[in-house]
Amino acid sequence: MALRDLHRYAIVFGIIGHCAIFGPAQSQTPAAQPNQVVVSGTVPDEATRSAILAQARSVYGPERVVDQLGVGPVVAPPNWSEHVQKVLSPEIKHISRGQLAITGNDIDLKGEVVDESRRAQIAADMASVLNATYVVRNGLRVAALEQGQVDAALAGRTIEFEQSSSALRPSGRAVLDDMAHTLLKLGRKKLEVIGHTDSLGSRDANMALSLARADAVRAHLVAKGINAALITTSGAGPDRPVATNDTADGRARNRRIEFRISG
Repeated sequence: MALRDLHRYAIVFGIIGHCAIFGPAQSQTPAAQPNQVVVSGTVPDEATRSAILAQARSVYGPERVVDQLGVGPVVAPPNWSEHVQKVLSPEIKHISRGQLAITGNDIDLKGEVVDESRRAQIAADMASVLNATYVVRNGLRVAALEQGQVDAALAGRTIEFEQSSSALRPSGRAVLDDMAHTLLKLGRKKLEVIGHTDSLGSRDANMALSLARADAVRAHLVAKGINAALITTSGAGPDRPVATNDTADGRARNRRIEFRISG
C-alpha cells in the first residue's frame, strides 16, 4: 500500500466565519466558533502527536486548538514530525477559511488571504523550509471584500432543515430571506453554497444530503431574485469538520451551510 494510503494528517485553520447549523431545531446549540482550529488525522506515535499539537497551540494559542489527532499504525517519511512543525509557522495565521493537509510528502494548502503577494509568499516560505522530497500545492486564493458582508448577514444564525431531509424549515427560510437582501447588493459577484454534515451514517449518504441541502438553499435564493447563474453548490459531507464528531454539540457544529464569495 502506498504511503498516502497509510498516512494522513490535516489541520483546518483560520477564521471559519459565521456558520449555520442544519438538521432538526438546534436553537440551544452554539454555532461553530470563529477562529477555531481543528487538528485531525493519524500520526505514528505519541511523541509526534504531542509535538504537532504543541506547535499548533504555540501558533494559535491553546484555547483555539481542537484536538482530534490520533495515533495509529501508519508510516511517515524520515524526520516527518520536524518538517510538519516547520510548516506550522506563524505565517499560516494569515490564512482564513483554510485547510492544510499533509499526506506523507504531499502538502495541500487551501484558504483565503488578503492579496496576491501574501498568497505567493506563504507557499514560497513553506517550500523553503522543506527538503526537495516535499511538494507544496498552493490552492490559496485572494479573499473577496464582500465575504465579510455575507458573513455579517448570516451572523451565526441557524439555517434549519427537517431532520434527515433537504426541506427547509420556516425558520431556515426566514434567515435566507434576510440574507437575500444583502446578496442582491453584491451585483455580479459569484456565490458558492457549501453543505456540510456530521459523521453519523454513511459517507455516501452524507455527501448526497449535504449537496441536496445546498441545492435547496440555492433554489430559495433564486426564488428571492438572486441570479441563478451566479450561484454554485457543492456538498462536502462530513469531510471538513469544525469540531469533534464525538459529542452532540460537536456534531451540531459540523452540520452547517457555508457561503463563499468566489469571484
